[in-house]
Amino acid sequence: MTFIDEPGNSVGARIPRIEDARLLTGTGTFVDDISLPGMQHVCFVRSPYARARILDVDISEALAIDGVTAIYDAGDLNSGVHEFRYTAERVADPLIRVPLAEGEVRFVGDPVALVIAADRYVAEDAAERVLVDYEPLTPVIDYETSYENPELVHANAPCNLAGELAGRPLSDLESLFDSAAHDVEQTLHQQAHMPMPMETRGVVAQWSAAAGDMTVWTSTQAPHEVRLVCARVLGIDEHHVRVIVRDTGGGFGQKVVPQREEICVMLAARKAGATLKWIEDRQEHLMSAGMARQEHGTGRFAFDADGIILAADLEHVQNVGAYPITPPMTAGGVVGMLFPGPYRIPDATFRTKLVYSNTVGRGAYRGPWQFESMAREVVLDTAARRLGIDPIELRRRNLLRADELPISNPNGMPYSDATPRETFEQALDILDYPAFRREQHLARQDGRYIGVGTCTYLEPTTGATAYHATEGATIRIEPSGKVNVYVAGGSCGNSLETTVVQLTADALGVEIGDVNTVQGDTAITPFGAGTGGSRSGSMTAGAVAQAAGLLRERILAIAAHTFEVDPGDIEFRQGRATVRGVPNRELSLADIADIAYFQTLTLPPDLPSGLEVSERYRAQSPLIWANATHVCTCAVDIETGEVTLLRYIVSDDCGPMINPNVVEGQIYGGTVQGIGGALYEHLAYDDTGNPITTTFMDYLLPTVHEVPVIELGHIETPGPGPGGYKGVGEGGAIGSAPAVVNAVADALAPFGVEVDHLPLSPSRIIDMLDAARAQAVDR
Repeated sequence: MTFIDEPGNSVGARIPRIEDARLLTGTGTFVDDISLPGMQHVCFVRSPYARARILDVDISEALAIDGVTAIYDAGDLNSGVHEFRYTAERVADPLIRVPLAEGEVRFVGDPVALVIAADRYVAEDAAERVLVDYEPLTPVIDYETSYENPELVHANAPCNLAGELAGRPLSDLESLFDSAAHDVEQTLHQQAHMPMPMETRGVVAQWSAAAGDMTVWTSTQAPHEVRLVCARVLGIDEHHVRVIVRDTGGGFGQKVVPQREEICVMLAARKAGATLKWIEDRQEHLMSAGMARQEHGTGRFAFDADGIILAADLEHVQNVGAYPITPPMTAGGVVGMLFPGPYRIPDATFRTKLVYSNTVGRGAYRGPWQFESMAREVVLDTAARRLGIDPIELRRRNLLRADELPISNPNGMPYSDATPRETFEQALDILDYPAFRREQHLARQDGRYIGVGTCTYLEPTTGATAYHATEGATIRIEPSGKVNVYVAGGSCGNSLETTVVQLTADALGVEIGDVNTVQGDTAITPFGAGTGGSRSGSMTAGAVAQAAGLLRERILAIAAHTFEVDPGDIEFRQGRATVRGVPNRELSLADIADIAYFQTLTLPPDLPSGLEVSERYRAQSPLIWANATHVCTCAVDIETGEVTLLRYIVSDDCGPMINPNVVEGQIYGGTVQGIGGALYEHLAYDDTGNPITTTFMDYLLPTVHEVPVIELGHIETPGPGPGGYKGVGEGGAIGSAPAVVNAVADALAPFGVEVDHLPLSPSRIIDMLDAARAQAVDR
């Protein structure tokens, strides 16, 4: 396998994002911008109950409304499913794969019927007049006790268990905990919250009965996955399905696979023989699009007298809701396997239990194994205070250094090419940690409470599993000499357009302005797994490098044949071929393309005509590890409970940066999402399973006023893949929430506060302070 050795200079430059011009001027094309002749609109009838038996669905009154075309329930649509399976699954799971609720609804917002009408307003009016007769049943709302609940979310899931995984028996480690100088454990509960993309879910499905073809415009991270799933569901060949993705206003894992509503629209389009459009409103989104992060765990560490970690354990329970959107063990199992993170720990184990409840299904939100970092870093700060060691010093004694890698953690995860200790020190240098502690001491004397928190993590990127293990690229040099590069796409704010253009320009040795990329259309792009698992940059880099390498060889061969010299004598830079040492002999790329396409009789006999190459890259490593350290400082008002972030620092190692603007944008965005998860965002339910945060009046998001300037440092350690590139898409969302939580806990340390529930809202902080004061009085 051959990769290009720096023929260009585009990679590493701060090239402005190519997509910004249209997105910032409002000329992008999102799903809601698609308007087709004869298109009709869909609205869903949704359950008002967390759990109930469906006795009858009366559509007569709704169907009589002028403009209503059809109304379908489970009996109409579900029977049309041939196979509802995601590619990561070997076989379909009937437990979690019903398009419309059948027999029983299992969460508030569960789709029961689908209304088709001339416009969305008529469809909404009709949906309100669909009369569903429900028999309410006792719901399973508290996931923490759901595996002990006699009520079952799914009749064929005993104990409401969706899956479980464990490492070594805890009994193997008990002697280490028993004999340790210090045995510290803490239980932490993380609340449900959501990715909250700017663009909600949406789909336009156009069925051609004559050809048996389905064309789908949708908001997705993985166009080819939508195509595969649609073909399976409808029972038609893949070449009869075309999926088109233009602009996507954020995905964050929520849009990596088509969900039940998208499948319903595809089924209904075929049944009705019509072009159908569904755009989710924000209230629907907050009820039905999928939650994340709701889980709790007890982290436990054994230390010797000097604070060296001897053993670690994690007892972890995760809510997957009623219909988990992706196979729950995909990310749930990784939580325990990654524990205890980037630390030098000889022995560890874990137990993970995934449970169903009558709440919205769990999705793969950015860094879905984030709880591993949350549990680990919060317990380490608590341990430092109990041991009387500064939290930074405790970490220094235990963090892995780059020169200690490769190494496998006690649960078998193989770490390599990472710099945990190095990013840790860089971030603290940016902060000036000693100066902050001096400032903190003076502030406490004045009755002000400020704190600092950190999180250092290792992030598995570019996982080479199943169809994620390969990626394709087609590069075509047009007769004009301009370059088109075709990749699967799935760009949803991660600047894959800019990245691909830079990679191609650099690998070929052409001007970046001469390169264009075509993405998101399954009819013309090579198969690819799309955006997910922080894989796009590194995998696409491999595919582009392979295709460009072959194409560059062909360019050099044509130029050498024309000049009657050896290919080794040709220099090709900035789209021009010259003979080494003879600068006045030159061919532009347009000249070479003209020869390749229109002067084929002059080509070398062993060289094909044209300038187009398709290649597939296969990942060479099971995982590529990125890492970072987040440092947050904050002030806490002990009278109001308000948290004000003061400084925020990230030291990141994602390998060489293809474009620092893109990398830093990913870090900024992920960090803000983590801040929201620590302090504000909460997808809350009442005791009956009714969601109580279904508007932005109740579901709070951080704004520019709550987020400080994010300061960045970079360490570049090449990974094992092409170019040494690593993933960066999820790290910001992994490291930020634990750092914020630890900063708040550090600020409140004089009161003996230990965090056990999130988010850290003002009312929760006041409650923690009141509880700590009461406990102090009791002592």
